[in-house]
Amino acid sequence: MNQHPCRTALVQGFHDVTRIAQICWTWIYQAGRKMTPKTVWSQSGLLAVILGSLLFTGGAIALDSPSAQPPNGMGNAAQILQFDVAEDASRFVFDESPVLENGMPSYGNPFVTQGYIYPPGTLTDSNGVLANGDPEFPDQVMGQWTCRGWFIGEGAATETGPWVISHQLYSLGDRPGSKTLTSEGYELPEPNVPFQRAIVGGTGPYRHARGQVTQTFLGFNPAEGVNLRFQIEVES
Repeated sequence: MNQHPCRTALVQGFHDVTRIAQICWTWIYQAGRKMTPKTVWSQSGLLAVILGSLLFTGGAIALDSPSAQPPNGMGNAAQILQFDVAEDASRFVFDESPVLENGMPSYGNPFVTQGYIYPPGTLTDSNGVLANGDPEFPDQVMGQWTCRGWFIGEGAATETGPWVISHQLYSLGDRPGSKTLTSEGYELPEPNVPFQRAIVGGTGPYRHARGQVTQTFLGFNPAEGVNLRFQIEVES
């Protein structure tokens, strides 16, 4: 039995809707002279179903095209990134109000801070940054962490539950902006309690990134900044 040319076009990998339409309409036109009106109508209906399916699943078909593949061959599988962050507390700045009685930020106070990105497993609950703000392991620094956001809960006095909501930038490239990931979400003050954040974008090889960040607070370093551990599941 001869295979229907429309199905053949699909099997052979013609993912261009216009090309498939040309193949199918040409076949119906040429064969139509030998068909009854009812048969022609049924074949036209088949074409409509095929083209409709193609349009409906266009996003999935587009991923089969080499030009639409995610950068650096990431494909659809999640790429796992792991690293530690040591905050340089000398770069932690918050607004003059609102503050608690001890002068620390209260609910609604905005802040910005930065730190050093290290390979996973480098940090404990009390190392990574010297008291003067310099990295303790300068040869192992692999990037810069920037965090901005607002205090929530009981502000800096929060002991359990979210204490800030923040936007984080992980800069992993040789030049500013060349290779970054960003995430947003809550942060918790409880040590060794993993929590999740959403990946909201990136640049360079991560410009199509989405996925999930798992962050864990380890403790405070000698500069009185936070030490954090990250596992990032990057999907494209």
